[in-house]
Parts: sequence; structure tokens; C-alpha cells
Amino acid sequence: MINGYLGVDVGSISTKGVIINDHNKIMAKVYLWTEGDPIKAVKKVVTLLEEQIKNKRIKIIGVGVTGSARKLIGTILGANIIKNEITAHAVGTLSIEPNVRTILEIGGQDSKIIILEKGIIVDYAMNTLCAAGTGSFLSSQAKRLGVKIEEFGHLALTSTNPTKIAARCTVFAESDLVHKAQIGYKQNDIIAGLCNAIVANYLNNVGKGKRIKAPIVFQGGVSKNIGVVEVFKNILQEDIIVYENGHLAGALGVAILSKDNSKEEEFNFNIKDIKFETRGVVCEGCPNHCDIICVYRNSKLIDSWGNRCERGKIE
Repeated sequence: MINGYLGVDVGSISTKGVIINDHNKIMAKVYLWTEGDPIKAVKKVVTLLEEQIKNKRIKIIGVGVTGSARKLIGTILGANIIKNEITAHAVGTLSIEPNVRTILEIGGQDSKIIILEKGIIVDYAMNTLCAAGTGSFLSSQAKRLGVKIEEFGHLALTSTNPTKIAARCTVFAESDLVHKAQIGYKQNDIIAGLCNAIVANYLNNVGKGKRIKAPIVFQGGVSKNIGVVEVFKNILQEDIIVYENGHLAGALGVAILSKDNSKEEEFNFNIKDIKFETRGVVCEGCPNHCDIICVYRNSKLIDSWGNRCERGKIE
């Protein structure tokens, strides 16, 4: 029996899970859509991961969770570590590219940049206010153009005259795209224009004021778009490293971090049939009127958070 560590990254668009061994090698991995229900998504991730390791004699003694729903899912999984996305992504990336100095990340609904020096985070920025230039934005535009998202990047590379698209706002970008298509711009030129606009938007907002130095790693779902990768290369005049499991960096990083706080108690994969429920409560104990989230396992309260004073504590 060998020790294993579970890492889960729960985002608004996708949920990722990995199981690693003591040498940080990925033994099992899952990537699927959250579909607005992080609890259901995590149950499915855990079930699929278990199927991949059931004949490998792996004992899970560490569980880490990151992502936008990390508090909720960490409670449900009984995680021994819950970390923010910046730390998790940095740790995961460093395990693959130890010399990385800049991490560019564009996910489903947000994007981030992480600056490192000698393996230490020295600066970072996130964009969570607008979905322009993210994976969900690209997917919606691909659907509008009648193109499979998997073909998006390759079509962009066939363009010799990219169309200028105003992509600082999703509403303006969509109306501009429709207008350009209606007046006769070629489809591949429009797609190339979108790739250019995404990179420009990212660098002018998320990357503004940041010193982007090589080695540069590009990760997140959009890193699979070769058109966007090529635009980053051309603008930054640097090689852009995209690795196979870049979309799993957060899950990988938090799995690695879980090793430092691992416990001898083995993780129980059997959560599929357990009923988890969340309820919102407004505390009336003081003028703050805190919104408190309560999490129940089979109708039993297991955790709550949101109170700003002891009057709102729920047990």
C-alpha cells in the first residue's frame, strides 16, 4: 500500500481533481464541468478518481481543496488543508517548472498572473469582475460562430489579416463580432481577432504594471487554445511554456500542500450517497445582520461560517 494525496480545485465553470503519490506524480486525474452545483461535481470527481486507483493499492492520507468553493468543499471532504488559488497554482506549477518566474492563467470565468522570484511569490493580480477574455467568453463566441471550441486556435492560425475586435467588455465584444461577421469579414480573421483581443485585454488589465519575465508558463483552460498561445509569444517575444496538465495546476498544488499536514486516517471515498445540504441564515443578534452559511451532512450540522462576532456562532 502506498500513500496518496487528493487535491481538488472547485471553480465556477470546472472542477478538477488529482491524486498524487509521495513523489508528486499524478496517479489519477479528472476534469469536468461544475454546472452550478459544486457539491454534485465534487461527488462525481471523487467517484471517478476512485475508479482510476481501485486496483493500485493507494491509501489517501491527505486532502487539499482550493478554488472559489474551497471552504464549502473542504468542509464536505474533511480536508486537512484549504488554500487560495494563488498559492495552489504557484506550488503546482513549481513542481513541474521549478525555474518559472511568471505564471499566466486564464480559466473559465477569471484570470490571474503570478510573479515569482526564486520560487517565492512576489506579486500577483486577479480579474474576477468581467468574463471578457476567459474560457466561458471564448466558448460562447465559438458557439455564436458555429465553430467547435477545439478548432478555434487552429482556425486563428490560418488568418493573415486578423479582424480588430473590441473585447474589453463581453457585451461590446459580442456586438462587435456580430457586426464584423454581418459586413463580410472572414470567419478565421474574426477568430484570430478574438485571440488578439483576449491577450491584449489580459495584458492591459491583469498584467498591467507587472514585469513579465521568462520562463513563462501559461495555464488554465484557455492555454489549450494554440491561437492565444501564439499571440502571447508574438507580443511578449518570449517562449511560452504550456504543459499537458496545466489546467490541473491548482488541484496538483493543493494535493502537494496536503502532504505537509497529512494524517494517518484514510480518506473515505464513499460520499456519493451522503446527503450534503447548505442553508443560509441571517443573524439577528446585532446590527451587522451577518449572512451565515450552515453545512449539513445527513441533516446534521458539520460547519458554519459568515458570522463576525460570537453572537452569530451556530453549533
